[in-house]
Amino acid sequence: MSGQARVLAPWEWIGAPMLQCMALTILFAVSLKVFGLQPPEPVFAMWPVFAWAMIRPSILAPFAVLLLGLFLDAFWGGPTGLWAVSLLVAYGVVLAARNMMVGQSQPMMLFWYASVTALAFGAGYLISAVKTQTYPSLVAVGWQFLATIVLYPLANRLIDRFEDADVRFR
Repeated sequence: MSGQARVLAPWEWIGAPMLQCMALTILFAVSLKVFGLQPPEPVFAMWPVFAWAMIRPSILAPFAVLLLGLFLDAFWGGPTGLWAVSLLVAYGVVLAARNMMVGQSQPMMLFWYASVTALAFGAGYLISAVKTQTYPSLVAVGWQFLATIVLYPLANRLIDRFEDADVRFR
C-alpha cells in the first residue's frame, strides 16, 4: 500500500485552500493594535494562486483565482476587479513559466514566489492609482508585500502535498 498514491480531489487542492484564504483574510482584518500599530494584512490568496499554477493546468483554478480576487475587492472595499486582475496576472505568469520553475531549489522557488508577488502588487498598485487617481502608500504596500512573502511555506506545502498524491510526479 505504501507504493500507491491517494487520489487528491479538486476540493482538497482548490476548494479547501480557497476557503482557508477567505477565513484567514477575515481573521486578520480584526482590528488588533500593538503599541498603536496594526500589523500588515498579507494577501493570503497569493499562496494558492502560486501553487495552483505550479501544480497543473486546470479549468477550475482560474475561476477560483477570480473568485478570490473578487472576494478581496469586496472585503477590503477596493475597486472592483483590482485583486481579481492582479491575481490572474500572477497566475498567468506562473503558468507560463511553470516548466522553468519545476524542480528548482527552495531558495529559487522562494525567489519566484517573491517575483510573482511583486508583479501582482505592482499590477494592483497601478490599477489602484489609475482607478482612484491617488497613489497608495508605498510603505504600506511594502509591508503588505513582505507579509505576503512570509506565506511561501504554505504554497510549498500545497505543492508538495499534490506531488505526493499524484502518481505522475513519482
